Amino acid sequence: MPRGTRILKLKKDSPEVELNFELDFLRSLTLEERFKMLFERMKMLNRMLEENGFRKTPEIIKRK
Repeated sequence: MPRGTRILKLKKDSPEVELNFELDFLRSLTLEERFKMLFERMKMLNRMLEENGFRKTPEIIKRK
C-alpha cells in the first residue's frame, strides 16, 4: 500500500490546495499501487451495492 501517511491541515477550505495535495499523493504512487487502490475501491463499492440491494442486473422489459 502507499508509503507513509500524509495529513492535510488547513485553516480555511481551499479546493485548489486539496486538489494539489491529492495529485501529489497519487503521483508518488507506483502504477502497481494505483491499481491495487483501484481494485480495493471497486470491491468496496460492489460490496456496498450488494448490501443495499442494487447489485441485481436490470431486467429487459418488452413493451407492447
